[in-house]
Amino acid sequence: MTSQLLAFIVYFVVVLGIGVFFMLKSKNEGEADYFLGGRSMGPWVTAMSAQASDMSGWLLMGFPGSILAFGMGQMWIGIGLALGTIANWIFVAKRLRNFSKAANDSITLPQYLNNRFGATNRVLQIICAVVFLVFFTVYVASSFVAGATVLTSVVPQLVGKESLALLIFALILVAYTFSGGFKAVCWTDFFQGLMMLVALLAVPIIILITKDPDVAKLSFMGADGVMNVFERNPFSVPVQDIISGLGWGLGYFGMPHILVRFMSIKKASMIKKSATVAIVWVILSLGASMAIAVLGRMLVGEELVNAGAQQTIFIRIVQDCFPGFIAGLLLSAIVAAAMSTADSQLLVASSSFTSDIYKAVIRKKASDKEVLWIGRGVVICVAVVAYFIASSEGEGAQAIMNMVENAWGGFGSAFGPVIILSLFWKRTTYKGAIAGVVTGAVVDVVWLLTLSASTGIYEIVPGFIAGLIACVVVTLIDKAPSKEVTDIFEKATAKGFDED
Repeated sequence: MTSQLLAFIVYFVVVLGIGVFFMLKSKNEGEADYFLGGRSMGPWVTAMSAQASDMSGWLLMGFPGSILAFGMGQMWIGIGLALGTIANWIFVAKRLRNFSKAANDSITLPQYLNNRFGATNRVLQIICAVVFLVFFTVYVASSFVAGATVLTSVVPQLVGKESLALLIFALILVAYTFSGGFKAVCWTDFFQGLMMLVALLAVPIIILITKDPDVAKLSFMGADGVMNVFERNPFSVPVQDIISGLGWGLGYFGMPHILVRFMSIKKASMIKKSATVAIVWVILSLGASMAIAVLGRMLVGEELVNAGAQQTIFIRIVQDCFPGFIAGLLLSAIVAAAMSTADSQLLVASSSFTSDIYKAVIRKKASDKEVLWIGRGVVICVAVVAYFIASSEGEGAQAIMNMVENAWGGFGSAFGPVIILSLFWKRTTYKGAIAGVVTGAVVDVVWLLTLSASTGIYEIVPGFIAGLIACVVVTLIDKAPSKEVTDIFEKATAKGFDED
């Protein structure tokens, strides 16, 4: 057994142990505990789990690989994500925590939207749950690809057996998500977030310490020492690339697996500390990921790009620069990144189906125990479908980027505008919310299929704008919301609400 493989085994044992611990600890708890942790999460766990679930294996593979292959203009994606993270924590986090509490103590995002607008039917709730299932399944597939890629790099016996690597990764992921629920997911994400940050910071620091002192300078320049401005300067790229990069930031306002973290924190007063931790984490992590791409370009860039293996840049550098066991721990960070996103998405997709379709429409009198087991069944179903999607996708950074990009755009376009308006505009109505969700999702998909390639504009930008306009226009045409609905807004925005 290699030392790298031993490090992986230690990591997996710890992750599964957390799942088993929370399964035994919470075996008598109900639906709210399994899907939202009973609103008992502290500020550090909330912050780290939110960011870890946000940044999947994409952060260590797809993103640096994309920069390596397509130039430094791709850095605008990182800039957009950093700005979106900051805005989400500052403007959305505390208000969503309070609004979800005021809106009949909602435990899922679709449930929150239904309760926030005092809906008497389940149309919006069902639409949201269906969108969740579709986009989350695609998103989980991207994490499967990233995790399987690392496994095949560390375990020689898995080379050429990608389907088996996918299966192993999926089984471990499903095991602790199935057993421990939201608390297990949050606590594993907390430790995985720390692993990701340490690994990301360690790699560029070690490169600068151990390699030629001119490596940082040379990595920005060609072999002849002359900077290729168009290819490497992020400020000299087409404007549509900048718009698309910044557009990634819009996605945060509609990401269910991130927004649900805001809803789960124990006290609204803890949001400020969580925001500080999360913002520092994301700036350091994105900055380090960019640095790895830039430094790796000089060390192994040409070799990896020519081989079409740019997505393995982090893996290659770690294996070249670190001894076996340490390299194994650092490479576990990619698995941590993939798992920390996929587990959250599996749980949110499960909670949406069970709470918003099964219990709300199919079996209104279902017991908590029945709901929990249906939810666990959905976790398995989504994972199975994601497995087959991941098996059919091409290899490489672009495969991971494409799946993440499509799912991110869909969520941001469908839910971002409606979430923002529900928190800041008292006049927003139920019909307006439905129009915003449907229009945003449809425009996003249509733009992706017909105009994305020819315009170079990421579909989330027109999708988000269209969803926002549709929600506002239909709301203004619709009659004003009832006093019961506006009272929810007043209660959630009252000074000192649920601070203690």
